[in-house]
Amino acid sequence: MTELLTTKQLQEILQVDRTTIYRMAEAGRIPAIKVGNQWRFPRHQIEAWLWQQQPQAATPVAAPFPLQEDSADLPPNALSRAFPLECVQLIQDTFADLLGVMMVITDLDGNMITQPSNEAGLFTATETSPNAHQRCLEHWISMAGDPRLQPGFQRSHLGLLCARGLIRVGHEIKAMLVVGGIAPEDWPPSDEEIEAIAQFLQIEPDLIRDHVDEVHRADHQRMQEILPYVQRMADVFSYIATDRSKLLQRLDKIAELATW
Repeated sequence: MTELLTTKQLQEILQVDRTTIYRMAEAGRIPAIKVGNQWRFPRHQIEAWLWQQQPQAATPVAAPFPLQEDSADLPPNALSRAFPLECVQLIQDTFADLLGVMMVITDLDGNMITQPSNEAGLFTATETSPNAHQRCLEHWISMAGDPRLQPGFQRSHLGLLCARGLIRVGHEIKAMLVVGGIAPEDWPPSDEEIEAIAQFLQIEPDLIRDHVDEVHRADHQRMQEILPYVQRMADVFSYIATDRSKLLQRLDKIAELATW
């Protein structure tokens, strides 16, 4: 005999009110049958209907970078599960190219969730050093801990300018969008400053000198145009991650339902 769900059980699965379910049933938008004066919902048909509501996967696009989901460096809390990474990476790549800056999404411990987009050559070159990478991680952690909610440009471990927008998943801040790789007005640094940066990062000064011009450029007016978009772009990723999390919660409920 077909198992039937009650309206209350379906409310818990769909996270909608009773009236919405009644309207969907009456309009034939959801599998339902009348038992007396009450709506009932065949469990197996509801499961199939829920699966059909999932966004259809896009045609895979060959990625020129290793996806973070396959990486041993995946954050321990698996925050990346909240992001459809191929989609988010493509959106981030587009934003970075349009604004002419470097972008990456990290968790609040500085671990990368996406791969950097539109990398500054200086950043790429110095990241080959474990010490420089650790300094970068420390700087991202510091940015995450900044008590200011609104983005503002600050100097990175390389002396370049960067800002961060906060990414919420549901009601909690879980990640951030880092925008940077921008040369300040007094760039390039003097020989003394290059020596100081190299000592701080424990790398050879010539590594910096060889790539010192491989940075993004923006005058003061352009930077003021970019800054308001930092949080707006982070908000886009917040909506994506929140919707994804809700979908995963629904799928978890379907899995629980299937074990009844």
